[in-house]
Amino acid sequence: MTIEFQLTARQQETREAIRGLAKNVIRPQSLSWDRNSGIPEEFLLKLTMLASSMGSGLALTQGVRGAGEDGPKDPTKKSTAHVNTSIASEEMAWGDAALPLCLPGPGLGGPPVRASGTTEQKERFFGIFKDYSNGLRWGAYALTEPGAGSDVAGIRTSCRKDGKHWVLNGRKCYITNGAKASWNVVFATIDPALGRAGHRAFVVEKGTPGFSVGRLEEKMGLRASETAELVFEECRVPEENLLGGEERYVSKEGFMTAMKTFDSTRPLVASMAIGIGRAAYEYARDFVKENYSLARHTPRYAQIAERLARTGRGLEAARAVTWRAAWLADEGKENAKEASICKAMAGQAAIRACIEAIEICGAEGTISEDHQLLEKWFRDIKVYDIFEGTGQIQRIVISKRLLTDLKSF
Repeated sequence: MTIEFQLTARQQETREAIRGLAKNVIRPQSLSWDRNSGIPEEFLLKLTMLASSMGSGLALTQGVRGAGEDGPKDPTKKSTAHVNTSIASEEMAWGDAALPLCLPGPGLGGPPVRASGTTEQKERFFGIFKDYSNGLRWGAYALTEPGAGSDVAGIRTSCRKDGKHWVLNGRKCYITNGAKASWNVVFATIDPALGRAGHRAFVVEKGTPGFSVGRLEEKMGLRASETAELVFEECRVPEENLLGGEERYVSKEGFMTAMKTFDSTRPLVASMAIGIGRAAYEYARDFVKENYSLARHTPRYAQIAERLARTGRGLEAARAVTWRAAWLADEGKENAKEASICKAMAGQAAIRACIEAIEICGAEGTISEDHQLLEKWFRDIKVYDIFEGTGQIQRIVISKRLLTDLKSF
């Protein structure tokens, strides 16, 4: 198995285009979005139209909106959707980490619909994103509950069949774009005692009887991104909204649908973490260049140089494993272990980068009016070691996969 680490000319052009957009358009508005807890829809619409006009090469929303939702691609052409998305997500997060999460489209709900939905479901639920002339639309992914986050098998939102409907009861929390979404992919169980075998996945549309939005979270970081609580009280979902249909749940397909989604989204989240970490690293590097002469042979300056070098190495290594996980997904190969590796590595590398940047810059990094972006990045980055599976859970997944591999020796 081989992997090409050299970007194609088209990918490099895409990277430079998004980098320029992030530097000149996105980052100058980042603090304003953070303070106002939102990104204006007019800006999101213009950005989406720009992506469409520049074609798939820009890849701004390909992964976030659900790469491949428009149907099967030419089998003779190699897919690069996941790698392109990783490249684009890093650059956008370098500008503002909340922006990739706010982009219109299926969002994290896209991968499970694409992987498990019937042809009719894909056409129906992806079809609403083909035209934004009547306003922007979002999809969302509702798995986490107050008592079940990393322990996916422990979800308690219940579902029962009643005629031609399924009736859902329960609560979901920390759902990105959940309040404004046209539909949410919601996971529930027919019986908690069945564990994973009892899981079912539904597409619950806005306006469904019994479905309501609870509170909107006020967060430490990523303030411009909407995070909502969803409430289901005798919520009646049409049977045709059971993702994949009844036959898909003869085994543990509901649980596997949730897990396969993470295999696609964890490299995406890792890329965004790297973008934040790179922003902090470059900020500290430039601060040092302006204020210190590292050529001087003093212990303090040597220590600063070593800290910057260690930070840069960590981010480079995290990017390499992230691109590999994305490449495996494009190849249609198993990437669960690699997705967990890149998620665990990128979150930690980026957190260290932000901590090092603040320590190197000192008071300038947190209290100076000119340096508030560094403080924002420090607030934004922590969640990247939490959502889409905590760092601790990733290390458990990695160890299990590695030990399984060892059994073959």
